[in-house]
Amino acid sequence: MSVVLATTHHDPEGLLYHQIQRTLPTLTALFSAIAVRATQVSQEHTIVALIDAGAQVIQEASDPIERLGHSRRGALQLALQQDAPFLMFCDFDRVLHWAEFHPDELTQVITHIPLHDFTVLGRTERAFHSHPRIQSDTESIVNRVYASVSGRPWDVTAAARGMSRTAATAILDGCPDESIGTDVSWPLFVAQTSTLTLGYVETEGLEFETADRYPDEVAAVGGKEPWNAQLDADPHKWIQRLELARIEVEALLPYTQAR
Repeated sequence: MSVVLATTHHDPEGLLYHQIQRTLPTLTALFSAIAVRATQVSQEHTIVALIDAGAQVIQEASDPIERLGHSRRGALQLALQQDAPFLMFCDFDRVLHWAEFHPDELTQVITHIPLHDFTVLGRTERAFHSHPRIQSDTESIVNRVYASVSGRPWDVTAAARGMSRTAATAILDGCPDESIGTDVSWPLFVAQTSTLTLGYVETEGLEFETADRYPDEVAAVGGKEPWNAQLDADPHKWIQRLELARIEVEALLPYTQAR
């Protein structure tokens, strides 16, 4: 059954260009279509590469990270223009890493998507803890509160989802959240419907991907572990990640009131 990739792309420095060139053949083979909501500041040659590969691309103004839900909604809207019964949403840098380093798993996950109207794609314990602690520690808070509210001990903060057209349309029509809190609000919204089914798959491929963009910097400090440690040593990054966690927990509140 055909699945469209709905994705968001922000690459003002063109750091993903070579990985795009390497992995686009895999992605175009796996997905029936690719719908990209890209920022206007993304490097033109990355956009051209996507269009040349047959992707449907729309460029809009950048959203601050706190309002990533707006970008995600735009990607869903674009993907629904394709005539496919299912779609998979995933940030583009993540799906590039997945296709390059875990292509067999990605293939299996795509075949699993039609089993439910909405499938949360999370991470194995190893993949989750491959991230720097500024992410893993703060995202653990969100996952813990989500589990408390929903009764489902899932990793919901990787922002990758499979969904049917019906679920995607229902989300766009009935879940107005435009914050990064869509990590939690989308599955909670779906869970409250009486007709949509909800599933979960743990993956290795959603491991930490950001280091792919900085191979020279990672090599200069001796590898990914010390590079992650540098990120964790910056208090400003903790402030940002703690604020994102606060926004996500706040996005849960309407669903606690509805219980």
